[in-house]
Amino acid sequence: MNQRIHHLLDRWLAEAPQRPFIHLPDGSSLSFADLGALADTAEAELRALQVRPGDRVLVVAENCPEHAALILACSRVGAWSCGVNARMAPGEIDAFAAKADARVVYFTSAASDSASGHARRFGAGDSALAGMQHSPVRAEAVAESGALQDEVAALIFTSGTTGTPKGVMVGHEALTLFARVSAASRGLGPQDRSYAFVPMTHIFGLGTVLLASLHAGAQMVMRPQFDPADLLDALARHGISQLQGPPALYARLLAHLQEQGIAHPQAPALRYVYTGAGPLDLTLKKRVEAAFGQALHHGYGLSEYAGSVHLTRQGEQRPDTSAGYVVEGAEVRAVDPATGRPLPVGERGELWIRGRGLMHGYFRDDQATAAVMREGGWYASGDLGELHADGALFVVGRLKEMIIRSGFNVYPAEVELALNELPGVQRSAVVGRPENDGNEEVIAFVELQPGATLDNAAARAHLRERLAPYKLPARIVPLSELPTSPNGKVLKRLLQEQALRA
Repeated sequence: MNQRIHHLLDRWLAEAPQRPFIHLPDGSSLSFADLGALADTAEAELRALQVRPGDRVLVVAENCPEHAALILACSRVGAWSCGVNARMAPGEIDAFAAKADARVVYFTSAASDSASGHARRFGAGDSALAGMQHSPVRAEAVAESGALQDEVAALIFTSGTTGTPKGVMVGHEALTLFARVSAASRGLGPQDRSYAFVPMTHIFGLGTVLLASLHAGAQMVMRPQFDPADLLDALARHGISQLQGPPALYARLLAHLQEQGIAHPQAPALRYVYTGAGPLDLTLKKRVEAAFGQALHHGYGLSEYAGSVHLTRQGEQRPDTSAGYVVEGAEVRAVDPATGRPLPVGERGELWIRGRGLMHGYFRDDQATAAVMREGGWYASGDLGELHADGALFVVGRLKEMIIRSGFNVYPAEVELALNELPGVQRSAVVGRPENDGNEEVIAFVELQPGATLDNAAARAHLRERLAPYKLPARIVPLSELPTSPNGKVLKRLLQEQALRA
């Protein structure tokens, strides 16, 4: 039998069952054997509920051991776990449940007030897993059959921050491969502890944090949400050696450090710092590296390819924002988006991807799948980037987010880079606003550091020195905080709506 994700736990149940694996906020810990016992309970309940191979089990969750156990139990019975963040709105949760055609819906009620609220709406009862609830079984749900039944491990919902959710069918092979690749890229081993706050409902938290830790036998300091004060305590007192999260995590952490007057956090065990799941700004990178005194690693990944396709190398400290080098099993090329013609080294184009980690398509959505798949098994990502002679990848934005101004292409990342150099700016986001003549205006939103104000005249003088006239924002809108998804991505869709009202 091919390896399935629950086999990652089986190894440690055989080799080191009593080794600590998950450390919780109350100071308690769970061993691999403890997690195995939770998975046994979850598996027995799924079978009692007559959950079948190819059924979808929706999990409305924030990080907790029971969620990890349920992911593994689904693998054991052949069901597909479908995690959605409990902090989403009721309408969003309902849409995910319908899109997944879920057989049963679970809620991590003890770990999340939001999940508990959703459980009440669904009329959920108590689960055999303490602290969880589940909805009544939907007898009309249709189990997936054929090859997909055995190959798919999970549905990861993605809307790209813009629209209707799509269920990415992620395979067991893809996830177990990435668990190994991710662990190897950072030298992860049993001696390590990761700060595990990134939601396991997202490919980042599922692959990079949970499954990579299981592959390596590393420990996790698990948290349901990000709290900068708790992170600083964990770094100082709980032996955190690996820190991973989206750029938004580091922006929030830097703001907290500034408020507290802390220049350098105490982190005696920290040896690897990484950011992904969003574009990296050079100003933010330099500030993080100055705070921790070590490299901020970076990568490029997406739900449609289980985890990262490019990663920077351990021990290398690049002076730029490259996403690093292609990982085992993946291929990436930059192409002309109009023709699909591969572009020479250094030319900017749409990134096409193929390899062992590629999705099995979008769940029950042949039209959406066909829209992104190309001849030869290539996936057209919609991301814009360029590959340099040394193999390093630079991602510069989204094809759909590119702004056309006076016949010229404006890449939001270029304008954001200049904005983020301004004093008092924590981070920024740039969108296009359509004009009556078919042109687009450049509209900038900036998130200010605590206590900072924006000097508009100085900002515009700064931008004129760094950007061509057609790239200059028509408006710069200060915000206390940019809108972000639970996974830390800036919701440019909401900013575009705000720009239309401005």
